[in-house]
Amino acid sequence: MNFGSDNWAGAAPEIIDAIARANEGPAPAYGGDELTARVEARISDIFETDCAAYFVATGGAANGLALSVMTPPYGMILCHEQSHVQMDECAGPEFFTGGAKLLPIAGEAGKLTPQGIAKALAGFPHRPPHGAPERVLSLTQATECGTIYSADELKALCDFAHAADLKVHMDGARFANTVAASGASPAALSWRTGVDVLCFGGTKNGCLAAEAVVFFDKAMAKDFEFRRKRAGHLWSKMRFIAAQFDAYLADDLWLRLAGDANAMATQLSNGLTATDGVEVSYPTEINQVFACFPDGVAEKLKDQGAMFFPWVTPGDPANGRMHRLVTSFRTTPRDVDLFLSAVDKAKSP
Repeated sequence: MNFGSDNWAGAAPEIIDAIARANEGPAPAYGGDELTARVEARISDIFETDCAAYFVATGGAANGLALSVMTPPYGMILCHEQSHVQMDECAGPEFFTGGAKLLPIAGEAGKLTPQGIAKALAGFPHRPPHGAPERVLSLTQATECGTIYSADELKALCDFAHAADLKVHMDGARFANTVAASGASPAALSWRTGVDVLCFGGTKNGCLAAEAVVFFDKAMAKDFEFRRKRAGHLWSKMRFIAAQFDAYLADDLWLRLAGDANAMATQLSNGLTATDGVEVSYPTEINQVFACFPDGVAEKLKDQGAMFFPWVTPGDPANGRMHRLVTSFRTTPRDVDLFLSAVDKAKSP
């Protein structure tokens, strides 16, 4: 009954096997090996466009470094108030950008809208040199609330951003879950809607430590290799990150793993929705379920060994009652059934 995080699930066997194969014999360092070059090129195939991909080890580094080439230190990054860059990266974006300002914006179920962004910007009129100029719109796909932006929603947001001379960054830590759930192509959910830079995550979906910063506008990547090196994220043995993506992208493993996690979340969400007294707070569209339990039930579940965490957001509309449950590629139907049975027992007097 471990629903703490998909980060807890470890790595898929195919990923571990790929790392072991990459360990055979010497290879040039710092990404100069054939495997890294081949996998970087494969990412262009996956996204159906010529793009530039750079591997790093963590999602926080991917987001911070991507944003560092998208805004000057005096610029402003617009993001959802629940976004990872705002809530969970210990001011990493501010560090990597040299001090750029994050402007958190409210939006229902983790999503931003052009109207909401326009309203927020109205409070920051153009006042050079006093006001920080807006430079980047950061979107999360899927969102921190487990919801998905449709291609039409993304297009509207990117069109709004580009009309305002903003670049568009996408935090895709769970991009695989989004593609698996929506059935849309990676291209349709990224550059074809106007996304300039995608942080394409693998770590939450079966990789050990593998993230790619993908520039659809290759001109924006001109200085990225220097920033990655300066930040200490140019792995000397880059082939071990490349090996993970090699296996991850082969035969649609990334989509199968994400699809399995999504399916378990759907089963869990359906069971909780059918349980009297339990409220599922957001639509379950990927591998995250947000639920409010009757008083005392969450504590009883944890006493029985269930693992999940409270989800406290700015303003906290659920008054501390909301909890997040995350499934992974390793979650089984039995795990879900055991938890649902435990919920029934915990509700009993």
